[in-house]
Amino acid sequence: MLTIFDNLRQMTLLSVVLRMVLAAICGGCIGLEREFKRRPAGFRTHILICLGAAVTTVTGEYLYRVMGYYTDVSRMGAQVVAGIGFIGAGCIMVTRRRRVKGLTTAAGLWASAVIGLCLGSGFFEGGIFATVLVLAAEMLFSRLEYRMLENSAEINLLVEYSDKTCLDKVLVMLDEIQVKIQNMVITRSPESEKNTASVLFTLQVNKKHRTETIITDISAVDGIVAVEEL
Repeated sequence: MLTIFDNLRQMTLLSVVLRMVLAAICGGCIGLEREFKRRPAGFRTHILICLGAAVTTVTGEYLYRVMGYYTDVSRMGAQVVAGIGFIGAGCIMVTRRRRVKGLTTAAGLWASAVIGLCLGSGFFEGGIFATVLVLAAEMLFSRLEYRMLENSAEINLLVEYSDKTCLDKVLVMLDEIQVKIQNMVITRSPESEKNTASVLFTLQVNKKHRTETIITDISAVDGIVAVEEL
């Protein structure tokens, strides 16, 4: 541990202020990235969660050290870890295309709460380093993930079409560009106002085929309503 933080680990006014300020800064840094990507939980939400977790830990330590209550100082923090799941669940949604969204935001909220617990307990090194790693995961590692997905051997495409002949044209087009169909599931949407159907393709591609190019080629077929990667 860094010796420069030894005096700040004591229960003093300066230590409490520093813990809360660091919690607000670390939570805000994580929230800025989510705010920039227009996610449900953004800048202020992450600050409040990280700060609230820090206050919870500080309060537990205060009751034990200053007030002299013989209580488990980690009990209040444990409730934060369990309770943050309700807020994170509110960020997760399943779209009409059966896609799950909000998992990264929910995980970021949970991580912000844990970072707040670290900073509130005086574990400054762990909280700051964890913040850096979370930002790296959300900003840098996401680019690596997208790059890996571009070179993925299999892709799933949901294609909505309005004419039965459209599907035949798509099949011919995929055969011409030498994209192999691993699986194909056709469904109809009775709730749709238009007489449309959809097909879920599992396609095997190679490095010379880009997902964006395949989506563009399928979208150019007459009668195709929408194309979406799952």
